[in-house]
Amino acid sequence: MDWYSSIFELIDMRSFSNLWYWIALATLWSTASHWVLGVPYDMVLRARRVGGQAETDLEDITRVNVNRLLYIGRVSGLWILAMVSFVLSGLLVLAIWYRVEFAQAMFLLAFPMTIVGALSLSTAKLIESEGGTGDLLQKRLGRQRLYTQMIGTVSIFVTAVWGMYQNITIGVLGG
Repeated sequence: MDWYSSIFELIDMRSFSNLWYWIALATLWSTASHWVLGVPYDMVLRARRVGGQAETDLEDITRVNVNRLLYIGRVSGLWILAMVSFVLSGLLVLAIWYRVEFAQAMFLLAFPMTIVGALSLSTAKLIESEGGTGDLLQKRLGRQRLYTQMIGTVSIFVTAVWGMYQNITIGVLGG
């Protein structure tokens, strides 16, 4: 038996039984809920508590990130939508029709993040149209974070259920 076979027997390389996949899933959603529209959420909390310069800093960084998101959406939004649709439908076909576990795992990461991305773009448009400052801006960013966490919770639940199903099915049926 060569070392390559020994390593792959020791470490299960399937997606849903791999610890690294679950660490990546947790890190993805933790990061997504902390960085709301590219703004670290601790800045929102600090602006709410302290006000003054912290609030000005929050408004500035939010303005920069909102303008950046909207510029990307206006300039290349259609191309990004086409590429994301192509990748997601490719993953979905591989996941459902061909039962590729890696495609299932990637789809369960990418699809909910696409929803969060669309929601972020929508929130950025709202902030721009309202001229979001002060309490209204903090409220919008807080609501965006809450929605991201809700999507993340549902996504983690669905991924865990599907992953357990896959592991049980492969474990019982042997592949």
